Amino acid sequence: MGSHRRLAPTGFTRGAGAAAGLVTVAAAVLGAVPTAAVPHDDTRAEVDRLYAEAEKATEAYNKADERTDALRKQVGTAQDAVARQQERINTMRDALGSLAGAQYRSGGLDPSLALLLSADPDDYLDKASVLDRISTHQAGELKELQRAMRDLTEDRAEAARKLAELEKGRKAVAAHKKTVERKLAEARRLLNSLPDDARDAYDRASRADHADRSDLSGPAGAGPSSGRAAAAFAAARSALGRPYIWGANGPGGFDCSGLTQWSYAQAGVALPRTSQAQRYAGRQIPLSQARPGDLVAYRDDASHIGMYAGNGQVIHAPYPGAPVRYDPVGMMPISSVTRV
Repeated sequence: MGSHRRLAPTGFTRGAGAAAGLVTVAAAVLGAVPTAAVPHDDTRAEVDRLYAEAEKATEAYNKADERTDALRKQVGTAQDAVARQQERINTMRDALGSLAGAQYRSGGLDPSLALLLSADPDDYLDKASVLDRISTHQAGELKELQRAMRDLTEDRAEAARKLAELEKGRKAVAAHKKTVERKLAEARRLLNSLPDDARDAYDRASRADHADRSDLSGPAGAGPSSGRAAAAFAAARSALGRPYIWGANGPGGFDCSGLTQWSYAQAGVALPRTSQAQRYAGRQIPLSQARPGDLVAYRDDASHIGMYAGNGQVIHAPYPGAPVRYDPVGMMPISSVTRV
């Protein structure tokens, strides 16, 4: 999601200007310098910082949302288990009630009195044998009912625990969402405070080819490493121009990890939702071996991710207002390259 630029000033802020910019930004954050008075370069650096922080919060949102979806399914499974166990217990109770009634009607008398009243001792002995078997069966049914009721209690406790965890997850999702929205709103406000030419320069700088990273490219002319990588790469290319939408994983819009997840889903491969998890979804390789379809994660925390496109380029969803597009693979520090 968010910024795809380095937190350190990029092509439009170098040398002494960069050092002065950082000091000014720090002062602005502390409230010592009004935003309107911050030079354009420093405003752009502050926008970069806000986008990077929003991107981290978006990945946290995606992770919490993914966990919430999984918990919702677990809650449904637990509730189904409770319902099935309750139905089983009801059936067992009905059967035991019928068995008890039949036993009372056929042999509820004291055995010694029944023997005295019996006209045929052999007939009594036959009945006594049947009653004994019924009692043994009934005792087994009662034990089974007790086990079922214990299982029901455990199922209910598990369902309650999952529901509580689900509610906690929903609150986490809402909190991360507020954080993202706040940071993105501030970034938009700062960008809108810039003159038109400065806003255009900001976007051009974000896409500039960094000469100091020109060696970070895969084998020239190499194609995708597999059929699934080729299919995912084709899907990513089909998404070029679609809008960045934070928290979205297609097909109408994407955040960074949403784009890569959706692209590989078109190839029949299920990737995790977050960029941090996606970096471990395959075999990590050197950037010098990268081929189209490989995943390129950025920053030490892997809070941004894109798909290698060959010729030193990646396809990614950059940040709000910037559609899915090509950018230089070295646009910011690379943490890993993963072959799915």
